[in-house]
Amino acid sequence: MPEQVQSGERISEAEHAVMEALWAASPLTANEVADAVAPARDWTLATVKTLLSRLVAKQAVLTQPDGKRFLYSPALARDAYVGGESKRLVERLFGGRAAPLFAHLAETESLSAADIAEIEALLQELKK
Repeated sequence: MPEQVQSGERISEAEHAVMEALWAASPLTANEVADAVAPARDWTLATVKTLLSRLVAKQAVLTQPDGKRFLYSPALARDAYVGGESKRLVERLFGGRAAPLFAHLAETESLSAADIAEIEALLQELKK
């Protein structure tokens, strides 16, 4: 899937929190989503329902009737979303090249020794 949802609209940071809850476990009711995300963000159930409605409109979330309530599931796979957003970030900030991104992270000391070892292992795998 591309970095944007099917309708072409991007997922906001608040909507992303709802998506993370749905990627972790689904289907969920609006109340279950609120239980997962609202306490840490001081959101009400109404806020979560608004975010779910926006995600449904963006075709990022599917609904399924369940009696008088709806069950919500992601229509967008997390790995596809992350891949698209990562590509968009690299294109927007680093001219589509990953090397300047890694250089920036290294220069700003954002990479731990474990991160560097993991990147080196990935690069070795890519060379094979």
